[in-house]
Amino acid sequence: MGRLFGTDGVRGLANGQLTPELALSLSQAAVHVLAPNKESVTVVVGRDPRASGEMLEAAVCAGLTSVGANVQRVGVLPTPAVAFLTSHIGADFGIMLSASHNPMPDNGIKIFAAGGKKLPDRVEDEIELALEIPHSRPTGAKIGRVVDYRNGARHYIDHLQGTITGTLSGLHVVVDCANGAASAVAPQTYERAGARVTAICANPDGININDRCGSTHLDVVKDAVVEHGADIGISHDGDADRCLAVCADGTVVDGDQIMAILATAMHNTGDLAGNTLVATVMSNLGLHQAMATAGIALTTTAVGDRYVLEALNEGGYSLGGEQSGHIVMPQYATTGDGLLTALQLMAVMAKTGQSLAQLAATMVHAPQVLINVSVADKGVVTSDAIQSCVKEHEEALGESGRILLRPSGTEPIVRVMVEATTAQRAGEVAEEIAALVKATTYP
Repeated sequence: MGRLFGTDGVRGLANGQLTPELALSLSQAAVHVLAPNKESVTVVVGRDPRASGEMLEAAVCAGLTSVGANVQRVGVLPTPAVAFLTSHIGADFGIMLSASHNPMPDNGIKIFAAGGKKLPDRVEDEIELALEIPHSRPTGAKIGRVVDYRNGARHYIDHLQGTITGTLSGLHVVVDCANGAASAVAPQTYERAGARVTAICANPDGININDRCGSTHLDVVKDAVVEHGADIGISHDGDADRCLAVCADGTVVDGDQIMAILATAMHNTGDLAGNTLVATVMSNLGLHQAMATAGIALTTTAVGDRYVLEALNEGGYSLGGEQSGHIVMPQYATTGDGLLTALQLMAVMAKTGQSLAQLAATMVHAPQVLINVSVADKGVVTSDAIQSCVKEHEEALGESGRILLRPSGTEPIVRVMVEATTAQRAGEVAEEIAALVKATTYP
């Protein structure tokens, strides 16, 4: 059996790979690893609104209380809200039930350590091993209890409001809530900050989460922004840990551009720690060029906001993220927070008086081509023939292009990404390398 934890918790088809039995066992194992031998254990449990969350929440609460842990059940809230409340309440750890941007039939279990921090790989491995260990079962008054924590949304919104100064008055924002966890709190948050808010896809019914809406279906918010004459569109995913934006004319502003805007603003105010932005290897070459022009250092990590977080914490930096819209600001959050990102982005607009399009012009995307190649062995990327081909093209492209070969962490796929001065050139190079990857056997 492969590793249970992926890049962002345990995820799979609810009631298929991700069963109530597994959810119960994982919860018990988490107590064993994260709060060993403690007489009193408190765990925050939240979920997104997908139907299977009700089933899995019941299983998680049963698992936790069966080993004596007490549950603060916060209900439907964004993933970053659960991370925040884990710290705010002083809980031993937190559990979020969500499959993020995945379709409704999937679900996932994300576990936060004390302080709302993501778990390192070694701790996840310990939890997996603990699944095989019999756990003692208390009886009587020592069985854990479940309490509904009803002030979670208010505390989270209060926290977000404290991250900005001034008001968003005069800004009209359309927010696509993906019929997900942000459906109630995102509109409230932006309204309290002073913006005029038009909320769409904010009526979750347990089935419609991420259904042709949210950050993976941007046409919905693009059309709504133009229709309503709004200044900006914000699109969240199902658990609202990411944020993508749309200009007044419907042009998409991705995570790289959002990072460029925020990094430049923080650089100008002296708030960019180490004068450094942290991004992943998948960020566009245009971000590298924009940061160089602005005099900002850019350090890169493997794909995944957990690796961005590690680099941020190790370097003491204040801003990082991914092209997908996971933006992390350690001063305010321990994980990617889509609502925090949107607030910070709109605050820059309000302070500068510039439109989102004007701010986004800081970065110009380099043409990028990405080809996914199915392989029998992902180790093929280390073959001499492929490495030689890549090196040859890298020398030809020089500083005006970039090549990245990345084995998928979850599928038998090698991702071939090429950036160049023109889409045609990027496509030609990508096709050649992809064909070689497909034709090469390994070892």
